[in-house]
Amino acid sequence: MLTLKVITENTDEVVRKLARKGFDAKEVIGKIIELDKIRKSTQAELDANLAETNAISKSVGALMKEGKKAEAEEAKSKVASIKEKSKELDAKMSEAIEKINSLLYTIPNMPYDDVPDGKTAEDNVVVKMGNEIPELGEDALPHWEIAKKYNLIDFELGVKISGAGFPVYIGKGARLQRALINFFLDEARNAGYTEIMPPTVVNQASGFGTGQLPDKEGQMYHCEVDDLYLIPTAEVPVTNIYRDVILDEKDLPIKNCAYTQCFRREAGSYGKDVRGLNRLHEFSKIEIVRIDTPEHSKESHKEMLAHVESLVKKLELPYRILHLCGGDMSFTAATCYDFEVYSAAQKRWLEVSSVSNFDTYQANRLKCRYKGADKKTQLCHTLNGSAMALPRIVAALLENNQTEKGVRVPKVLVPYMGCEYID
Repeated sequence: MLTLKVITENTDEVVRKLARKGFDAKEVIGKIIELDKIRKSTQAELDANLAETNAISKSVGALMKEGKKAEAEEAKSKVASIKEKSKELDAKMSEAIEKINSLLYTIPNMPYDDVPDGKTAEDNVVVKMGNEIPELGEDALPHWEIAKKYNLIDFELGVKISGAGFPVYIGKGARLQRALINFFLDEARNAGYTEIMPPTVVNQASGFGTGQLPDKEGQMYHCEVDDLYLIPTAEVPVTNIYRDVILDEKDLPIKNCAYTQCFRREAGSYGKDVRGLNRLHEFSKIEIVRIDTPEHSKESHKEMLAHVESLVKKLELPYRILHLCGGDMSFTAATCYDFEVYSAAQKRWLEVSSVSNFDTYQANRLKCRYKGADKKTQLCHTLNGSAMALPRIVAALLENNQTEKGVRVPKVLVPYMGCEYID
């Protein structure tokens, strides 16, 4: 979340930047400033009461020595009265702080200045394109028909077992999943990321730490009896490793990767946009996460973008990179780039990765800090990216590589698959 200091000292700038995300912050920031005034005035009263209590308490002993018992008792009574008043002030200040924090949780992160202006996905800016789009014949099949033809994925069986959005992978379809997972993890390891195998359920504190709660609560599967949430991405458990931790600057940047199943209740609209693997409730994804210093985080972001780009290049998939506009960015991101691959049979671009820099927004929620050579403690920057989400990668691979012999396996995946064609 944004720090109270940033909001109170740069109010106009905060309001202006949040407007670029389509968020009108005037009212909520006005409430926060008023509550902060209450907090400050209450703190001042508490400090004055403490000083007065200390002074009176010191006088009690002197009065007793002088034999002024009645005056000493009166002083004791006054101290008790002040302490009682201070309890009320403590409760008042705690209430103000709680209300401030609750309001801070509702405010999104501010976009960086270089984030494009815009309200919707149509305003996102394509910054790069790569690999050629294959030309398929008129009889080209969409991935859900290819999956049925070669018995790779059974969508109806998934409906029987769980419901729509939970496909069952079979035979070479399952092997393709494993091949991609291992390939992505190997590539991450070669790029210096330490692999983590985290839980796929998290507590409420973890959800608040990375900003999924309260913003995305309706989109997360909630195990109500235990008050645990199924993760929408490995970003949540991996980043929360560093909650309430003070790191050493010399250990930064920290680079982690993780493969997990991911769960999302909200499956989007109906029709072709959600057919087959286009949008699922459960899917496999490899995530890369970095914890860094403010001075180096932009360089880390560039390195993460280069890493994800190398993956789509090696998979021989046509891709484009988009810099998201303010109105299309996530609640927590300060800047974000999406990777899309072209699905030749569907004739559409499919998002397969988002790579974001959150600045200090998540770190402030997490209390993730580092100590530099000057021994001062300050907030880290957190970053994460999909490297990569499997479903739409599989969709594009099946469609773009369909031949009369079967589905051609990209060269980089042949050692993982043990075959050159899926047939």
